[in-house]
Amino acid sequence: MQGKYELGFSLLELMIVVAIVGILASIAYPSYQEQVADGRRVDAQANILSLAQHMEREYTENGTYVGAALPYNEAPKDGADKFYDLALPVQTATTYILRARPKNGMAGDRCGDMTVNHLGQKSASENDCW
Repeated sequence: MQGKYELGFSLLELMIVVAIVGILASIAYPSYQEQVADGRRVDAQANILSLAQHMEREYTENGTYVGAALPYNEAPKDGADKFYDLALPVQTATTYILRARPKNGMAGDRCGDMTVNHLGQKSASENDCW
């Protein structure tokens, strides 16, 4: 036999819990998305700096940047998505610019295209991207 008070939650208590969970999720999810974007951006930066080292080795060996090709720019072998396209849009005998352009889940990223040149100068849409 049940007493004066029923066991369980009232609709009001349930709605308060749902509201609290909603507020926490609305704060946490954008923060999570920015952390994921930061990780992908760091990966692209590491790749572009690795390509810059490749270009410097080519210059040391051949005395020119002309003829140096990007050693890789294909999709990852493990089937993972590729979030940046790496390119060599400017290449002369004494200069180059390497570019990482966002794509797939990173299209519209706040940093936009990230570049590095033969002097090691880095640029992006916002100052805090490098």
